[in-house]
Amino acid sequence: MSDSYNTIEHPSEGLYKEKGSKFIAYAYPVYTEEQIKERVAELKDKYYDARHHCFAWQLGVDGKRFRANDDGEPSGSAGKPIHGQIKSHELTNILVVVVRYFGGTKLGVPGLIRAYKEATIDAINNGTIIEKTVNDVYQINFDYLVMNDIMRIVKEEKLNLTKQDFNLTCTVVFSLRQSEVAHVIGRIEKVESVRCEFLRVE
Repeated sequence: MSDSYNTIEHPSEGLYKEKGSKFIAYAYPVYTEEQIKERVAELKDKYYDARHHCFAWQLGVDGKRFRANDDGEPSGSAGKPIHGQIKSHELTNILVVVVRYFGGTKLGVPGLIRAYKEATIDAINNGTIIEKTVNDVYQINFDYLVMNDIMRIVKEEKLNLTKQDFNLTCTVVFSLRQSEVAHVIGRIEKVESVRCEFLRVE
């Protein structure tokens, strides 16, 4: 499985209008379902007078964690076309919410599918797509005596330390691209007194 993926760098907005109806799209980079719930709730509060707040999201590099929500629109006419654009742009760790204000003229299912699709495309196009890596976060504990050995590996492997504590027992925390884990952790574990602990994926 790949340890890199495409997502958007910052939140972005899009807009599509048809026959008086207005479709305002918001795209967000997200990493947890909790973040997704918060973003959807914020938009429902902000646009409390809108008729629909339809959305789709996808998390993870395998494409298996996703959801599409029509929020009262005819089945398959909103969430599915939003998610379809997330997939066709090959994005993940992203949420797109489209807020609809009804303009008085029904668009029919084909019209709705087109409107939600176009609003989503506009939001994605207005964002900056970036490639990110899937990283494992490790904590290593070691004796002060082997500090030079550890810091040499940190320097040579260009590890990004997010925490370091050099007291009686030394601790460093770093994130590491998944494809590099076996090589780097293998080097670290050859140093005496080192204890490696996997913390999380990010």
